[in-house]
Amino acid sequence: MSSAAPSPTIASVLVVVVFSGYLLMQLVNVLDSGPSGMELVACAAVPPVLAALQYAHSAPHAAALRERLLPWTLILQAVLTFAPLITFGWHWGGMAGFLAGSFLLLLPPVAGWTLFGTTTVAVVVISALQSLNFVSIAYMGVSTALTALIIFAVVRLAGLATAIHASRDELARMAVARERLRFARDLHDLLGYSLSSITLKNELIARLIDSNPQRARDEVAEVLVISRQALADVREVARGYRDMSLLVEAESARSVLKAAGIEARIDVSVTGLSSTANTILATVLREGVTNILRHSQPRSCSISTSLLDDDTFVRLEIVNDGVGAGSAVPTSSVPNGTGLGNLAARVATVGGGLRVGAGGDDEPGVFRLAVRVPVHAAPAPESPAHREPTSRLGV
Repeated sequence: MSSAAPSPTIASVLVVVVFSGYLLMQLVNVLDSGPSGMELVACAAVPPVLAALQYAHSAPHAAALRERLLPWTLILQAVLTFAPLITFGWHWGGMAGFLAGSFLLLLPPVAGWTLFGTTTVAVVVISALQSLNFVSIAYMGVSTALTALIIFAVVRLAGLATAIHASRDELARMAVARERLRFARDLHDLLGYSLSSITLKNELIARLIDSNPQRARDEVAEVLVISRQALADVREVARGYRDMSLLVEAESARSVLKAAGIEARIDVSVTGLSSTANTILATVLREGVTNILRHSQPRSCSISTSLLDDDTFVRLEIVNDGVGAGSAVPTSSVPNGTGLGNLAARVATVGGGLRVGAGGDDEPGVFRLAVRVPVHAAPAPESPAHREPTSRLGV
């Protein structure tokens, strides 16, 4: 059996069918009583008006009309319900169920249920005043209450079906937005680093091609490796899956920093990291090295890892000099830049934190990037499309 909710169109059709069925039953009751001329006129004129009022009270797309016309439409429905009932007798009693249903649909719960009960009691009293037997009186009361409850339930279910389909559309749009954000983040993290590395090495090759051809050939080979890895990374981003290794990225960073003439001290010997933790730290390392090459003129760079809190968290720290006094570097635990902001969001999804900033007066020209994530970090259930990245655990 399919568990899919009915479409809004089918739900609306079901509401109309239910309304039409009850109206047809009422007409049959009146015609079966051998109506007089006035009853026939009322039978022809009143039910269509009541049907139009009930539709206006129930249709989801008629909300604006209801706001303008209430409470006058309810008053008119009450008059057209009880006037024929009092005048022509119990054969018109079925119409009161529509009125009671409208009370439940349109009024606040206390008022709606109070008037629902009042309408049911009024039908019972009018039936008793017309000298009906006990069974007929009970039938009129039960019929009115059941009609109202069925109308209330059917209309609410139709509204629920409409809301479900609207929610599905919204969830689909959110999923597309999350996927676009993931793709943009991954592309930035991957290509920013790779293209910076390729540019740097090509500049080095241009300087070495005459003075040191062998070194230039070695650098060309490394450019080919980086470009092939960049192509593979882009393909993995397109497939929605990407695992990275901190050790591999550390060796790549060593090569790139060396090519830029930067003294690199790298110690990333921590082991036993989960795949998610490894990928996040490798991504942070890539972005950190990219920022060093783009925004500073360092002479040295230190990259290190350490275990904290009884080996439950791992900390990666990247420290470099060469940051000028006028450099626009972030000094907050909530970075504003695209790359660092992406990293903070990634780290936040696994319960970690990221902090960046200049060293201060005691360390002039020094810039630090520190990230802390659980050693056994697991993938987040959702992309943090709307989550504000925050610093955690005093990174």
